[in-house]
Amino acid sequence: MIINTGGRTDTVQYYTEWLLNRFSEGYVLSRNPLFPHKVIRYELNPDTVDCVVFCSKNYEPILSRLHEITDRFSTYFYYTITAYGKDMEPGVPEIEESMETLIRLSEMVGKQRIGWRYDPVMLTETYTLERHRETFESMAKALSPHIDRCIFSFVETHTRGTSRKRLENNVPGFIPLLRKDREALAQELGRIAEKYGIY
Repeated sequence: MIINTGGRTDTVQYYTEWLLNRFSEGYVLSRNPLFPHKVIRYELNPDTVDCVVFCSKNYEPILSRLHEITDRFSTYFYYTITAYGKDMEPGVPEIEESMETLIRLSEMVGKQRIGWRYDPVMLTETYTLERHRETFESMAKALSPHIDRCIFSFVETHTRGTSRKRLENNVPGFIPLLRKDREALAQELGRIAEKYGIY
């Protein structure tokens, strides 16, 4: 069984103590969001868990105690760091601080266990195609010795729960990505990643 700790919320950043307690006590209860009366108990022990996958935008709160999990379980870490600042993500550390934390995490667990997520990519009046290119290259250069791979995706406005109108209301200056822009940016990010040896 693979345990994903960050599918619904950034558990590592916001519920660090709770997460560590769950692993210490050896189980977690998970409520089905579509059927709230349905609760499943998962055993958190190395005999039943093949890998614990972490997804977070800030590993700083757990670094000093991460060994409590990594000493017992196989682990993999997705670390989301994008071009966005406090104007878009007020609860996330600045880019430089996040990159420093990723490097520290990599020194602890090894680069083969860290995937850098640069997503979702969206355009605004501030976060232009050129700004994404420049920021991605700067980050790729700094992070390439410390990561296993990079994953990026574009914000989708047709998927359930993410309407274009909602994005336009919540993201100041939101600009829909045209197909040609997505293709051009994907090729450019791929070229940059290849330049720095990032899969």
